[in-house]
Amino acid sequence: MAVSKEVRAKRAHLEKILAGYGSVLVAYSGGVDSTFLAYVAGQVLKNKALAVTASSESLAQEDLAEAGAVAARFEFQHEILRTAELENEKYAANPRNRCYFCKAELMQKLSALAKARGLAQIAFGANMDDLADDRPGEVAACEAGAVFPLREAQFSKSEIRELSRELGLPTWDKPGAACLASRIPFGERITAEKLNQVARGEFYLHQAGFRECRLRHHGSVARLEVPAGQMPALLQKRAEIIGALKKLGFCYITLDLQGFRSGSMHEALKRGK
Repeated sequence: MAVSKEVRAKRAHLEKILAGYGSVLVAYSGGVDSTFLAYVAGQVLKNKALAVTASSESLAQEDLAEAGAVAARFEFQHEILRTAELENEKYAANPRNRCYFCKAELMQKLSALAKARGLAQIAFGANMDDLADDRPGEVAACEAGAVFPLREAQFSKSEIRELSRELGLPTWDKPGAACLASRIPFGERITAEKLNQVARGEFYLHQAGFRECRLRHHGSVARLEVPAGQMPALLQKRAEIIGALKKLGFCYITLDLQGFRSGSMHEALKRGK
């Protein structure tokens, strides 16, 4: 399907916005939005654009490796920056606004790096669709002076996917992602061990063919979410999956009959639990 004139006009607007920055540090997670933004920034600003991926226990190693591979393939500047949000008790306690403390830590380190490299702006890949979500992390980014060029150019998620596909970016159809801490119920402490269990469990599921999935960590229980249409395939591999996840330390392996859905940990909050 050809890209519409309207979407092409938005890309031209985005390029104008980026050029106006003069230089930019792009917070690059390797997801659909940040990959598109990092690529276009690199095209517009060349060596005055730097994509930076925050590495911590909250990011799966497969995602970190993929982000690096895409940056290398499409030749935009990329660096990895270590963050330590788990050392912040306000984050580790896992309150509802956990993301605020994570993003505040990230912005502090990104700001220092941007200053050291002489980069004028710190940009995130939030789009118009994100306005419908409760995003405390974005509040922290705004407070620290971050910019959101995709939103300023009025891009929706589907339009970013559309252009990413035309550009040949492998992330164009990548499922939505969130940090590993989102798999742990609010109020339950986040630990490196829990995050590692989730990361290894989801990596196993990805290798088994379930690209869009979540492993929700409920102590001794692993609650699996896959799209309803993939449940029969998962059940066919039931024995192997049970064995693999029990080796990670889970006692009980459950399949959520409601299927895959982003943000399912918010459901208990909405019910007042």
